Amino acid sequence: MFKRRVVITGLGVVTPLGDDLEIFWSRLLAGQSGIGLISRFDVSRYPVRIGGEITPEVFRAEKIIPFKEIKRLDRFSIYGLAAGIHAVKDSGIDFSIIDRDRAGVVVGSGIGGIEEMEQQYDRMLARGVDRVSPFTVPKLMVNAAAGNLSIAWGLRGPVSATATACATAGNAVADAFKTIQYGQADVMLAGGAEAAMTKLGLAAFCALRALSTRNGEPKKASRPFEKNRDGFVLSEGAGVVVLEEYDLAKARGARIYGELLACGSTGDACHLTAPDANGAGAAKAMEMAIGAAGIQVDQVDYINAHGTGTELGDLAETRAVHLVFGPHARKIPISSTKGALGHSLGASGGIELVITCLAMRRGELPPTINYDEPDELCDLDYVPNVARNAKVRYAMSNSFGFGGHNTSILIGKI
Repeated sequence: MFKRRVVITGLGVVTPLGDDLEIFWSRLLAGQSGIGLISRFDVSRYPVRIGGEITPEVFRAEKIIPFKEIKRLDRFSIYGLAAGIHAVKDSGIDFSIIDRDRAGVVVGSGIGGIEEMEQQYDRMLARGVDRVSPFTVPKLMVNAAAGNLSIAWGLRGPVSATATACATAGNAVADAFKTIQYGQADVMLAGGAEAAMTKLGLAAFCALRALSTRNGEPKKASRPFEKNRDGFVLSEGAGVVVLEEYDLAKARGARIYGELLACGSTGDACHLTAPDANGAGAAKAMEMAIGAAGIQVDQVDYINAHGTGTELGDLAETRAVHLVFGPHARKIPISSTKGALGHSLGASGGIELVITCLAMRRGELPPTINYDEPDELCDLDYVPNVARNAKVRYAMSNSFGFGGHNTSILIGKI
């Protein structure tokens, strides 16, 4: 069956380093960190008091979204809607002259509206059952961001939400990609949004003992692939891309960041929170993407790694890269931008695909910051601490999540 070509024409983010694409990119290349002490609520009794919090200094929703709409949205939907607005503006697409029956959305969330759930539970206990807000369900449901993006432009094509933990946005992009490939839509918004930086959200991840406890050095806490890493740093945000059928994008004179060539998706089937120690599932996802794209392993010029800063996860991903790329593995520049941004769970894959697109288009590789001491078991080129210029023809973005979900997205330069 003939498969249509799919290109990426718009990028949008909301991150702890900001939501303006140029400012965000310049800060990332400069090795700045968006990690700090959490200020949104009292963390004095928490073992972890740091995170990638989106503060008013880096993002103001009211500049992008009408206040009356903000009141009806959980923060994860606010981030998702804002990132989508940025992506659509960046793409230059005019939905008033596009067939909106053939335009849709796949934007997911790993956790959804946990803040709304907490607030309404407290309200119920304090004021009674009949005082729970009627907006509770529309705000907390995982598909709220996708639904609100669809409503914003009247997009009546396929609209759905993925929920595969930290692989959420990767799976969303894969689903949207196939929707255009097989002719069910011409334009799709795809990505992920997350706002789990809440009292319960932080407490739950503390209970898992998955987080860095480097409270005295927030900006040094997220240390992907580095020997002294001690866990990931919880973050929040959103990343959304505009995908279009190639001929449509070309006909309207769109700026094309790159072609979405293939997506690989697998399951580890071994543990709910730990990765396959040998990286077999992650390796298979990468192999699937490379095979479907019809290229050779030595043609991949850059990998934006999942790289969370956990002992097991970083080692498993390193082993997966060795399994797939063999002798070429040590020649590929690999960076984890979670060193600067923390781990925004279901949003991370969307943000990192935006980063991968910018790296390929601009020939600039963001660094893996806080890489002070190499780990002899993590023995690849992680672009340590300093950004690098490089010619990138093919690039890969990896996302792996609790539940054993693995996604790998491969893009190519046009």
